[in-house]
Amino acid sequence: MTGTWINVAGIIVGGIAGLTIARKLTPATQYRLRTILALLVVYIGFKTTWEAINGPFLQVLKQLGISLLAISLGSFTGHLIGLQRGVNRLGKLASARFKQAVDTPSCSAADGFVTATLVYCVGPMAILGSLADGLRGDWKTLALKGLLDGLGTLGFVATFGWPVMLSAIPVLAYQGTITLAARELSPWLQDQAMLDAFSATGGLMLTTIALIILDIRKVPLANYLPALVYAPLLTAWWG
Repeated sequence: MTGTWINVAGIIVGGIAGLTIARKLTPATQYRLRTILALLVVYIGFKTTWEAINGPFLQVLKQLGISLLAISLGSFTGHLIGLQRGVNRLGKLASARFKQAVDTPSCSAADGFVTATLVYCVGPMAILGSLADGLRGDWKTLALKGLLDGLGTLGFVATFGWPVMLSAIPVLAYQGTITLAARELSPWLQDQAMLDAFSATGGLMLTTIALIILDIRKVPLANYLPALVYAPLLTAWWG
């Protein structure tokens, strides 16, 4: 769990620094920062998907098909059980309970919470780093991820405000669970095809976050989260 705690600390420290700096940023600077973040998210998303798909042409098509099917099933499942509605209620509750929230005119608390959570949990470093920490006690990967997440939080709070810092909670639960379960589930967790399916699907999901950052379109990101479960299951079934 050492690496996960370092990661959580990086998010909190980055958020505190971002709240202080964000108050001094002009609207033009904030817009440029949002644009850079959007481009970075798109780059990371496509890069994650590109690195996860491999093999001959038909194999690549199969992997992309699994990812798209997982996203479709995930969206349907998320809508059916009301994931986005639940996250929206969580964001409103958090805004009401904390008086020092940093209001953002175009982005809601739920947008910031979901966006940061997806960015910090979907990437392959979250999985691979947690596995390394659980299986070998190697926390260096998650320490590096904590640094990157801290820098990301510093920028995200300028756009979404303080709710971005709440993403430390799902990061702790998500990465901590993987780390603690790694010893018992190591044969399944080390299946590279399943990890690739997870990463490819997550990369495609990441690219949609740019639409929220630039306030182009409201995407129900939380509804897509079940896709991260469907992707490895479809790979095991289809493989």
